Parts: sequence; structure tokens; C-alpha cells
Amino acid sequence: MTHKSLFTTTQLGPYPLRNRIVLPPLTRSRSSQPGNIPNDLMATYYRQRAGAGFMVTEGTQIEPRGQGYAWTPGIYSPAQIEGWKKVTTAVHDEGGIIFAQLWHVGRVSHTSLQPHGGDPVGPSALPARSVKVFIETAPGAGALADPSTPRALSNAEIKELVQLYAQAARNALEAGFDGVELHCANGYLVNQFISAHTNVRTDEYGGSLPNRLRFLAEVTQAVADVVGADRLGVRFAPLFVSTDEERVYLGLVEENPHETYIEAIKVLEDIGIAYLSLAEADWDDAPELPDSFRNAVRETFSGRILYAGKYTPQRADAAITAGWADLIAFGRPFIANPDLPARIANDWPLNPLDAASVYGGTEHGYIDYPAYQN
Repeated sequence: MTHKSLFTTTQLGPYPLRNRIVLPPLTRSRSSQPGNIPNDLMATYYRQRAGAGFMVTEGTQIEPRGQGYAWTPGIYSPAQIEGWKKVTTAVHDEGGIIFAQLWHVGRVSHTSLQPHGGDPVGPSALPARSVKVFIETAPGAGALADPSTPRALSNAEIKELVQLYAQAARNALEAGFDGVELHCANGYLVNQFISAHTNVRTDEYGGSLPNRLRFLAEVTQAVADVVGADRLGVRFAPLFVSTDEERVYLGLVEENPHETYIEAIKVLEDIGIAYLSLAEADWDDAPELPDSFRNAVRETFSGRILYAGKYTPQRADAAITAGWADLIAFGRPFIANPDLPARIANDWPLNPLDAASVYGGTEHGYIDYPAYQN
């Protein structure tokens, strides 16, 4: 067996993990319509990949306003909960562990995706630029579109959203998930509250960094109260760049990303969550996270630390051996290789990814990638 550190066992909250390879959240837009309902096709997809140490679902919107892309699943209706039960049952039958990623896109949406054609919501009425959403233009057909200008949430609505996250966590438990992950990255709702570029509020949720972290703290605590902190993870996407160009990561470039995210991680450490997921920028010339930041993360956070972003098995092995990572997620390789852990363990070649079938469609490019044949 090669890359041995990836195949040492570890503990994630109450769960012993068979390996340190993670299926990260990957939007695939295959839910059944109408209703954004998880289905048998999705159950097969996750069952095929249950050899991961643990798995996190694609982002699943916690309420109708939380949707920013056509055909993504939800976790707020009874039909959606029943659909997710098919997924969790299929994964558990294979001995797998699966968490649900709770997602709200906030301002990164379009009026056509919103209830009654309303405006998207966010901490402030600032439109998302240099990013596209995906809307349905006809049954089964869609197109990219600019996000609509959001309206600012009232203080009372923010408190209601905290409870919507908590309810989504209850729904996840009802659906059979082993835990949940909060999507607090990539310019979506929680990230919009954290960033001074998207949050210009003057109340208790805006202004100072502690105020901008308040929504993160309240949502995380509310969900921890439902599922248990030891079955909860949070995903961030810290970005260290020397430019303030809006093109990168939906425009959320922080003036001091080290301070912003270390302070955010202190909030999570106080709550006691099981793991922290850090999604690194993955475009071709993207900067790596500084060693000083990785070291500060390890010093600040006592739970499991997961990294994702163009990792090869060699780089993953080095990260775990160096001690700054406990778990490594593989995105695109896991799409094309349902048996990825076995391929890594045996140095078997990988299937190529069919990029044209990543989002939406049928079983093609979804559940028809073959396992390796000796």
C-alpha cells in the first residue's frame, strides 16, 4: 500500500474513520423536479463513493431563499427529507459515514430562483459581482445569469435564519445523517456576514470583526445544540492574495485574512466543533496558504483539520505527515473515480473527468464512471 498516512485510522467525533480520504461537498444538480428532491440516482452516486473515510453531501439549501443554482437539493420539506433517507441508507449499507452540508447562498441568487420572484437576501443590499448563478430556462435546460441585487435582512429575519439552520439540522438527523457541515465559505451567506466587503451593517451584526462573526457564532451554536458539537464541521475558504480583484472567490478578499479567519476559528474552538474544513483556492496560479496561517490554525483549533484543493495523493501524504492536516478531501478525482481510495492505495490509474457532465444531466458522468478492473 502506498501513501500510508492516508490509510491510518483516526477519530472524528464519535466516529472511527477507516481512512483519511474525504468526499467533499460537490454540487452536481441532479435533484428531482419539482421540489429539489434527492432521488435514487443520488443514492447510487453516494453509495458508490462510500469507501471514503467520511463523506459530505453537496450543498443542500436550508430554505427556499437559500438556492442559487438550478436543481440543487434542499433539506427543508418532508419530501426532501424522505429523499435524503435513500442516500443515508445506501451509504450506511456500505459501512460509510455521511454528513449533510447545510447551505444558504444569500445574495448569490436570482429572482427566478426565489419564492414568488422576490429579491435574494443578504447582510447588506450589495450585489454579487464577477460571479454567475445558474437558472432554469426551460424544463431540464438552464443558463448562467448575473445574480440579482439583494435586499438587506432585518435584525429579526437574521434571528429567524439562525433558527432555520437549526431546523435544517433537525431535518438532517431525521434523514439519517451522521452529522452536518455548515457552508461558511465561497462568498455565500455566512461568509457574506464575515466579510467587510459584503457586510456594511451598523447594528450588532456589522462593523467590527466580532460583530461580523456574530452570525457565524449564533448559527454554529444553534446547530451544535441540535446535533452535538462533536458531529459538526464548518467549512471556510480563506484566500491570501496580493490583489483586491473581485474576480477571486466571489469578491470576498479580506484585508487581513489571517486575523479574520483565526478569530473565526477561535469562535468555533469555543463551541467545540468536531472538524474544520479549509478549502484552498484551486485555479492554476492560485497562491497556497502561508505556513504561518497553517501553523496558527493548528495552534488555535483542537479538532480535526481537513484541507481540500487540488491535492494529489503525494501532497496529501506530505500534509498529514507534516502534522498540519488530519484529513484530505479530493473533489474532481472522486467525481470520476468512485473507488478512489482503492486506486490511491494501489497506485492504480485514474479515470479522466468529463467536465461537460459535472452539473445537471442524467446518469452519464454521474454514476457511470467505472471502478478499476485488474
